[in-house]
Amino acid sequence: MQTMTLERILTAMPASDGGGVKLYRIVGPDGMRGLDPFLLLDEFGSDAADDYIAGFPPHPHRGFETVTYMLEGRMLHEDHLGHQGLLSSGGVQWMTAGRGVIHSEMPQQESGRMHGLQLWINLPAKNKLVAPAYRHLPAEAIPVATLANGIQVKVIAGGFAEGDTHLVGAARGIATDPLYLDVRLPVQTELAVPIPAGHRALVYLIAGRLQIAGQELVPRQMAVLGAGDGIGLKAGKTEVHALVLAARPLGEPIAHHGPFVMNTQEEIAQAIKDYEQGRLVA
Repeated sequence: MQTMTLERILTAMPASDGGGVKLYRIVGPDGMRGLDPFLLLDEFGSDAADDYIAGFPPHPHRGFETVTYMLEGRMLHEDHLGHQGLLSSGGVQWMTAGRGVIHSEMPQQESGRMHGLQLWINLPAKNKLVAPAYRHLPAEAIPVATLANGIQVKVIAGGFAEGDTHLVGAARGIATDPLYLDVRLPVQTELAVPIPAGHRALVYLIAGRLQIAGQELVPRQMAVLGAGDGIGLKAGKTEVHALVLAARPLGEPIAHHGPFVMNTQEEIAQAIKDYEQGRLVA
């Protein structure tokens, strides 16, 4: 395995969204160039209910996929079609917005810690107007490997193999062939993660201090990886909790406006018009 080089490190910045939920945002409109097909990553986490209680009231999406991963807490998803899904600790919702969804994501708790992440992944042009679809994955449906050295790998999408361990992720049939791993490394352990040829690869650090390609990441930083076919992860004096993300680039133009991601500005204008005239989800 040829270890991937490090192109750059991105740092999440404080932001708010929805009804005023406090979060940290990375990638985003200014940083997504060159990260095809990834568009945005938000991390929200707080013990203070005032930081999250307003949730994310009804809002639209078109043209991409959202992946919501709850580490702690409970959040209810509802949409204009009557779909409901309760996300609880360790669970994932993989939503394909396609031609249009108006949905809400609201906390189902009034106290305690809420901690989660939402990733946006682009859709190819041929799939941007498909019917909305959902994959609701409770914690118990997501494969987990615990290796001999205590490293834990949770396989949300893609595959993971180490020795006699071979796991296939819970989310399958995704257009960009993504890899989505939740990795926990004990102190002074190392892990090599193979990456499919041609995939764009990222590592986001949730907790601890992580050595990658000769550089150290601190929490809320993302490593953007370059040439190579695998990622080397190393924990030092602290335990590490990180996400390993990879997906097949689309190589298509990106037009982005708020909750809409299309290929041209004309398609964005149409999405806005459809939403304003009640046709986004027709």
